[in-house]
Amino acid sequence: MTETSFPFLATSPLHAGQNLQTCIAARFAQQIQAQLLAAGSRLPSVRACAQQHQVSPQTVVAAYDLLQAQGLVEARPKRGFFVRATRQAPRQSATSAAAAPLPTHATALMRGMFAQMHAAGSPGLRGMPGAGTLPPDWLHTPALAQAVRRVLRERELESVSLHYGHPLGDPALRDALAQQLAQMDIRARPEQLLTCLGATQALDLIARAFTRPGDAVLVEQPGWSAQFAQLAQCGLDPLPVPRGADGPDLERVAHWARTRRPKLMVVVSRLHNPTGHGLSAANAHRLLQLAHEHGFFIVEDDVYGPLSEQPSPLLTAMDALDHTLFISGFSKLLAPGWRVGYVAASRERIERLTDQKLLSNLTSPALTERSLAMLLQQGVLRRQAQQLRERLGTARKQAVRQALAQGCRFEAPAQGMFGWVDTGVDADRLAQRLLDQGYLLAPGRLFDPQAEPSSRMRLNFAHALDAAFWKAYASAVAELRA
Repeated sequence: MTETSFPFLATSPLHAGQNLQTCIAARFAQQIQAQLLAAGSRLPSVRACAQQHQVSPQTVVAAYDLLQAQGLVEARPKRGFFVRATRQAPRQSATSAAAAPLPTHATALMRGMFAQMHAAGSPGLRGMPGAGTLPPDWLHTPALAQAVRRVLRERELESVSLHYGHPLGDPALRDALAQQLAQMDIRARPEQLLTCLGATQALDLIARAFTRPGDAVLVEQPGWSAQFAQLAQCGLDPLPVPRGADGPDLERVAHWARTRRPKLMVVVSRLHNPTGHGLSAANAHRLLQLAHEHGFFIVEDDVYGPLSEQPSPLLTAMDALDHTLFISGFSKLLAPGWRVGYVAASRERIERLTDQKLLSNLTSPALTERSLAMLLQQGVLRRQAQQLRERLGTARKQAVRQALAQGCRFEAPAQGMFGWVDTGVDADRLAQRLLDQGYLLAPGRLFDPQAEPSSRMRLNFAHALDAAFWKAYASAVAELRA
């Protein structure tokens, strides 16, 4: 097992005058008790921890001894120190997903992400070059508040607050979404659309409605770890499919289809996270053929699509919602806190998803959905997307120039919000060193279904413009190479 670093943990500096071993132990204890460190995670080696905090190895050993005395970590001969499980979860069969333990590494990552976001105003966090969203000041638009005020002013307060909304979602929003999808050559009537609490819930509803525990599902490698965790929590078996410049590895898809008979596959056609890749027409056609031949359906995730400047085939448009479902949302484009997403699918599949939504959270908030419908009808979202694409294009050129100057190598042409960068060093260790200086990175291991160590990292161009960050990056890389 490789040493685990903690790129998503909020840390505080060691203060002069404090007992150093107590301070180091308290830092790890706080992270473990807050469940930001998963059971089984390996703490930094004594030598690495000593170098990082500029203390003696004896001080680190004393700190780890304190953690052992508190029952938080355990020493394994010739292997190091590991976070102890608070209790041993019983082994679950493939048919008892409801009782299966959460994927602890994924939930630790998500807890840490939110901890960092809410600490953004504190002196401990200076920047988030690994973030998954645009800077908040990029998303500010007066139209949001205006739309809400208009909904409330038009005597609709009672209908949006004193009654449950429509199970499928606000009718006005679904009408507006149907028109928007038609411009993308996706023909979906309003009754073929279901709103939900973001694209994250959309995938969860799909997994629960159309699979059973033990089923195999195909995921892209690299891909987003939260999706891997969602599927695993449903008792499913994620099978990795390498992602290339033209799309998923079709030979691997065919292999898994023959040997494991997957029920679904999650694919990003535009601005793949984290590589930024698109999808070629030939790859798209063959992927749909495989889905038809082997009886699995494709979930097309398009949350970053509105930021795309390059045309890319959409599987859902080519397939007419036969073996495909389309999911997207507005958190990346407008307002992360509104949590509005949607699914487009055949009427039969929407019926099943509606039942699943009713069991999960009855309906979704009508106030935000109706306000969003107004923004779509007025063209606000279209203009917002264009402005963001232009601003992101400028930021991307600047960030790429600085990254190349520091020896970064891009695995794919830079486009969209993210760059997939080879740092040339262990990205986990790099992330840990930079976090101590207040910079949040996203190392490549977070995007691997098998969580293998990597020298790659995801770079958010909008958050990577600070010259001070690149100076700290260069220094950390040089230290790791020494």
